[in-house]
Amino acid sequence: MFRTLSLLFVLSASLALPALANDVTTPAADGAALPETRLPNTSVPALDLQRYAGKWYEQASLPMFFTRACVGDTTAQYTPQADGTMAVRNRCRTANGSHQQADAVARRPGQNPAELEVRFAPRWLSWLPMVWGDYWVIALDPDYQWAMVGTPGRDYLWILSRAPQLEEQTYAALVERARRMGYPVDKLHKTPQTGND
Repeated sequence: MFRTLSLLFVLSASLALPALANDVTTPAADGAALPETRLPNTSVPALDLQRYAGKWYEQASLPMFFTRACVGDTTAQYTPQADGTMAVRNRCRTANGSHQQADAVARRPGQNPAELEVRFAPRWLSWLPMVWGDYWVIALDPDYQWAMVGTPGRDYLWILSRAPQLEEQTYAALVERARRMGYPVDKLHKTPQTGND
């Protein structure tokens, strides 16, 4: 969630939770399992930044160097700005009980509403392309109660929830969806949430 931001989308039938929870293989008529369907690594078709705004609790993420001091209670707070960007505040608890915080800005660089970019570098460096990191919302609850965020290269992944604890069935379905999209979910680190953020 740090460094590449922690946004709505009306899920199509293929992305709805019941579909997420289905088995990834289908029995054939002779009892053999048919090959699973690979899913494209694409963002959701629509995203309402006003509804996406607010606090999200990280449920899991792929490990990153810049969050190595975090041991739990990782959150992201998104606040819409007058210029159309979003202020981002990522926060986590460290091993000694203190909190680490990072502020950033998110923007929509193109026409796709769910493909954002995030910058943690100072504003005066914003003209440099390399200070912006991709932030793609690749799955989103119709009621904005959970979201999954990835990147084009599949090197970052976050599972987010509005509540400190996400229902286990939903979590497992999102992990399976990410696996089918090609993310290395075997490296996924589950984030402890105490609710004392």
